[in-house]
Amino acid sequence: MASSGSPRLILASASPRRLDLLRQIGIVPDEVVPACVDETPVRRELPRRLAERLAEAKARHVAEGFPGALVLGADTVVACGRRVLPKTDDEATARRCLGLLSGRRHTVYGGVCVINGAGRPHHRLVTTAVAFKRLEEADIADYIGTGEWRGKAGAYAIQGRAAAFVRRINGSYSNVVGLPLFETAALLKGLR
Repeated sequence: MASSGSPRLILASASPRRLDLLRQIGIVPDEVVPACVDETPVRRELPRRLAERLAEAKARHVAEGFPGALVLGADTVVACGRRVLPKTDDEATARRCLGLLSGRRHTVYGGVCVINGAGRPHHRLVTTAVAFKRLEEADIADYIGTGEWRGKAGAYAIQGRAAAFVRRINGSYSNVVGLPLFETAALLKGLR
């Protein structure tokens, strides 16, 4: 919550995970407002640039309705090389994503943008490398059965049953969940 004299904090996100992550470190937004932006990558856009662009687009979209507030936008992009894996809504796409991640290392890009009260953006980009074990067809079928993959970038939730697939992680765990907490807290502290 905003203390007296500090600007209101608005979370520009529909993700319950981002709100839970912020609460975990004692940051409670004054309001949560989902941002409606087109998340389609532009032609030849690199995954890291996509995460940055979408985080800022979300923050700017919501900031229009909250002059003088700090507006936090974030986006998580899962990529194999330059290939962006989608947020999955159907089983066929989830199976393709998990098959692509099987036995490989992939990168999770976390874009964070805070629009300050003057409308100026402040950015952070966090990169986490994640290595999956080789997945058997039974692993994929069992995971598909959980439904955890729905709406998740790359078709998995590291904080759920997919944790058993992760051989190694290099970087921010919370970034893979949906918001890099260390970097977000530092960014907000510098602006409050």
